[in-house]
Amino acid sequence: MMGTKERRFAPLANPSLDDLVPAEHFYRHLERTLDLTFVRDLVRDRYAAGGRPSVDPVVFFKLQLVMFFEGLRSERQLMQVVADRLSLRWYLGYDLGEPLPDHSSLTRVRDRYGLTVFRRFFDEVVAQCQTAGLVWGGELYIDATKVAANASVDSVLPRFAVEAHVGGLFAAGDDPDDRGDGPDG
Repeated sequence: MMGTKERRFAPLANPSLDDLVPAEHFYRHLERTLDLTFVRDLVRDRYAAGGRPSVDPVVFFKLQLVMFFEGLRSERQLMQVVADRLSLRWYLGYDLGEPLPDHSSLTRVRDRYGLTVFRRFFDEVVAQCQTAGLVWGGELYIDATKVAANASVDSVLPRFAVEAHVGGLFAAGDDPDDRGDGPDG
């Protein structure tokens, strides 16, 4: 006899995300390993003394990490995935009934921080990973896949010119007035 699955959902009886997310889940390990308390000091100068409360900077950077780890390409998609995954809500500290930040707020926060803040965040995270023994730099792998390039020989530049250009991009990001608004400031 063929069975039929009926869609009936009983109300949840006081569930806790702590109970629902497995103890050895990746995001629990990340929470134990990576200390993001430095973030508030990193971005303090980007906020006014008064006004509406913003998205917690630690939550914002956790969302950026989730976006990376989950291979997501937009903040809209990120917030859809977070709304659907218990482990991500747990990692961010948002309970089941608590509203999540809007994706458009994340865009404004990212623009406010600019390249300098992201670079300092990355440097600190890498340093913590090295201290924890997660990054050691002792191995190097090279992918020798041949890919047909659509490039002109005239566009080839000496290495020092490319390094100077990239260095200039990061130097522009070191300006405290740089808020990530693009090349025109």
